[in-house]
Amino acid sequence: MKIQELAGIKIDRSRPFLILEAGVNHEESLDKAFEMVDAAAKAGADVIKFQSYKAETLASRNSPAYWDQTKETTSSQYELFKKHDSFGDEEYRQLSQRCQQQGILFCSTPFDDHFVDFLDELMPFYKVASADITNLPLLRKIASKNKPVLLSVGASYLPEIHQAIEWLQQTGAGPIALLHCVLEYPTLIEHANLETIAYLQSEFPDMTIGFSDHVTPSPRCTSLLAAWLKGADILEKHYTLDKTLPGNDHYHAMDPDDVREFVHDRDQIGAMLGTFGKTVLTCEEIPRKFARRSLVAAQDIACGSVITEAMIIAKRPGTGISPEKYDEVIGKVAKQSIKEDDVLTWDMI
Repeated sequence: MKIQELAGIKIDRSRPFLILEAGVNHEESLDKAFEMVDAAAKAGADVIKFQSYKAETLASRNSPAYWDQTKETTSSQYELFKKHDSFGDEEYRQLSQRCQQQGILFCSTPFDDHFVDFLDELMPFYKVASADITNLPLLRKIASKNKPVLLSVGASYLPEIHQAIEWLQQTGAGPIALLHCVLEYPTLIEHANLETIAYLQSEFPDMTIGFSDHVTPSPRCTSLLAAWLKGADILEKHYTLDKTLPGNDHYHAMDPDDVREFVHDRDQIGAMLGTFGKTVLTCEEIPRKFARRSLVAAQDIACGSVITEAMIIAKRPGTGISPEKYDEVIGKVAKQSIKEDDVLTWDMI
């Protein structure tokens, strides 16, 4: 079943759902995290999302780095996570309250059972990091909360995605959305592979498909716009107050100005998209009438004359007999005198 809305916010093709992944870019400062919440809400995002973990339950002390170490110099996953794991239950509770005050949804990705349980009352849905797509115990724990699940599928094969969906559904998860992403920080433009979005739509037609973006933001965040227009209904991107800060996830994140620009462009493009189908819009009715053509007298036509091809021409406006009736008019008899350039109507012939 597709996710039609999250916490009352409608999700459809004309308005993708925007999640700002603050992660741990608050740099262990609750005041900075509050500032990130306030700026995200003001910029127009739907959700600000954090990450809830403790290094000891997330990574071995022998876990090597897999990111660009010219951007983030830490050589061990454990060491990096240890730098950013000081927030606990009280900080996330206060962040949830701040989000409520500012009118933006709160979410945080849980990386262990404790945070799955603690965050349950604070969040309308769960987000699962792509690295946990094979983490059966964690997926079962999250699914047991019976809420919608957003599952990133970066660095996974199709059978792994099917298996994760089966585990989630068997244990009681609500509707599931799959988020295409590339597990590369930052993701090179030529690696973004947005065609995967359409592929996931064809493979999982009953599920909402989204995009979790790690491409370094360009002006107007074209990677997000492109992903949306390829079919992603949920968009997620890392978020920071300052993209020039060294390390961690700042260097491939949006800042509040980027968010504002994207929201503006999203709303503009969403208004352009309109509805599925083909009909005549209200705004086209008058132009349709006057910009189309009618059959018009090409010369004076005497009453009683048999109308020939030489006597008529198609000209604007379209207020008379349509040129689609051309064959029906040829051979008819003029019931009255018709002057050159008169628009023909059925009562004339």
